Amino acid sequence: QVQLVQSGGGLVQPGGSLRLSCAVSTSMFNVDITAWYRQAPGKQRELVARLTDGGRTNYGDSVKGRFTISRDNAENMVYLQMNSLKPEDTGVYYCMFHRPAVGLSYWGQGTQVTVSS
Repeated sequence: QVQLVQSGGGLVQPGGSLRLSCAVSTSMFNVDITAWYRQAPGKQRELVARLTDGGRTNYGDSVKGRFTISRDNAENMVYLQMNSLKPEDTGVYYCMFHRPAVGLSYWGQGTQVTVSS
């Protein structure tokens, strides 16, 4: 069973920055997919950023140019750097790890991000 443990998050003022971290309990390979999702109150969970094999990235339209997903395979860590935060970025953020070879996805516990003055 793969476990993902998230850290970071909290309260930040509009225009501020935060970095979320996600520790993955298994070795990661370039073919594995890692992503960040978020869920705002009363809304469906949405993709924030995804990092696929070969280092390709996809971002939700609302975060392009402000957020950056990265990972360190040697340390089994996934990161989300969030800059120029807006109140609409508020929500619970989830780390996701998907191993195509077995067709399974795993989720972190979620971490609250609140952008407010």
